[in-house]
Amino acid sequence: MSGQNYFEAVDIRRMMAEYPLGDAFVETFSRMSRDELRALQDKRFKKIVARAWQIPFYQRLWSARGIEAGDIRGLDDITKLPAFSKTELMKSIEDYPPFGDFHGLDSFAPGQRPPVVFHTTSGTTGTPQNLFFGPWARELQNLFMARAYHVMGLRDDDVVHSVYGHGMINGGHYIREAFVHFSKALFLSAGTGNETRSAAQVDLMRRFGVSVIVGFADYIKKLAQVAEDEGLKIGGDIRIRMIISHLGREPREAVGGPWQADHTYDWYGVGDTGLIAFEGPDLDGMYVMEDGHYLEIVDPETGAPVADGSEGNMVVSVLFKDDIYPIIRFDTKDVSAYALGQSSLGLNLRRLTGFLGRSDNMVKLRGINLYPIAIGALAIEHPAALGEYICRATRDASGREEMTVVVEVDDPANAAVHEELAVMLNRKLGIAIDVELVARGETAPFTEIDRRQKAIRLIDERSD
Repeated sequence: MSGQNYFEAVDIRRMMAEYPLGDAFVETFSRMSRDELRALQDKRFKKIVARAWQIPFYQRLWSARGIEAGDIRGLDDITKLPAFSKTELMKSIEDYPPFGDFHGLDSFAPGQRPPVVFHTTSGTTGTPQNLFFGPWARELQNLFMARAYHVMGLRDDDVVHSVYGHGMINGGHYIREAFVHFSKALFLSAGTGNETRSAAQVDLMRRFGVSVIVGFADYIKKLAQVAEDEGLKIGGDIRIRMIISHLGREPREAVGGPWQADHTYDWYGVGDTGLIAFEGPDLDGMYVMEDGHYLEIVDPETGAPVADGSEGNMVVSVLFKDDIYPIIRFDTKDVSAYALGQSSLGLNLRRLTGFLGRSDNMVKLRGINLYPIAIGALAIEHPAALGEYICRATRDASGREEMTVVVEVDDPANAAVHEELAVMLNRKLGIAIDVELVARGETAPFTEIDRRQKAIRLIDERSD
C-alpha cells in the first residue's frame, strides 16, 4: 500500500479548527455575520469548482452549456451552472459502468488516490445509486451530524438505539460513525427489522436501558406497537427521552407520543450529502449547515429561485466535498421552503420549514399539487387510523390522474369511518380523493416497512 491511510487523510486537527463542534459551533454561528458567512461559503465554493473541472461528468455537463474554466468566479455565478439530479448520475453509471464518471477516482496519479468509502442509496425512488466519500468529506458529514445531536441535547450517558439500515446502504454506517467518532453515547446498531427482528429490538431496548431512538419514523412507530404486543411497558420497562427522526409531514406527536418521549426532533439530508439541516430545541424550522452547504430553493419546472417562504426543490452544493466526488447544484427533487423571521436560538443560519414531499412523486389532480406523505399525514390524524398507509396514483386513457389513499384501521367495513376520512381529506386538501380502508398489516407488503429503512408511500401506476 502507498500514500496516506484513512486516518492520516482526515487531518482531524485542521477539521476541528475550520468546522467547530459542540458549544463552539453554537458560539461561532451566534457571532458570525451573514456577510462573513457568505465570504466563507464563497471561498469554499471556489475550491469545489476547481475540483469539479478535473472530473469528466462535470466537464461534459458544463461544456454542454458553453461554460469554460474561469467563467465561474464565485457564488455570484452559481446559477450559470446547470443543476443535475439522480437521473444524470444514473445515466453516467449506465454509460460508464459500473461506477459512472462522476466520482473523480480516475483523476489521481497512480498511488495518490485517497482511501474511498463506497456505499449506495436505499433505492426508495428507483435503482440504488453509487455513493463515494473521501476521508475528509466523510468525517465532515459525521461531524455535521454530531453538531445536530449536540444542539438537540445528546448526553454522554445516553444509550442510543439505531434502526437505520446497513449492508450496502449508507444510512446505518453513516449514523454509527457520527456517534462513535464524535460522541460518548453508547450506540446500538440494531438496523431494520430485516436485520434484527422487531421483537428482539424492543428487548434490546429494555435490557440495555435505551434512552434515545434514531431512524426513520415509520419503523420507530411500528416498534412502539411491537413493544406493547410484547407486554413491555413504555415509560417503565423502556424509557425513551429523545427521538431523532425524519418527520416530513408526520405529526410530531404521532412519532414521539407512543414512546412518551420528552423530545422528538427532525433532520434532513440525502445520501450524497449527509445532514443538511436539523431542528433545534426551539422547533422553529431546520437550521441549514451553511458553512458546509449552499442550499437553493428553486421552481421545479423553471429552475428559477423562489422567494423565501415559497416552496420549491432543494438544490444543494456541498462546500467541503473537494477530495473525491464534488457535489455542485444537485437537485434533490425534495421540496421545502426557507422559513421567514429570525432564529429564537440566535443562530445566524437560515432555516427550512421541513421536508414537504418529492416533486417527482407529486400528483397533480385538477390543478392541485398533492404529495403522498402530506395525504398520509392527514389521513392518520383520524382516531380510527392505525398509522400505516400507502397512496396509489393512476392515470386513465384520457390522461386524468387520480389518487387513492389506503389506510389501515381496525374495522375496514366501517362505512362511517370511510365517509369521515373522505370528507376530512376533501376539506383539508381542497379536492376529493378516493379512500380505501384495510386491516392492520395489509399495507406492509407494499410499504415493505418490515425490511426497508424508509417505507414506500406511493404506488405509481401512471403509465408514461
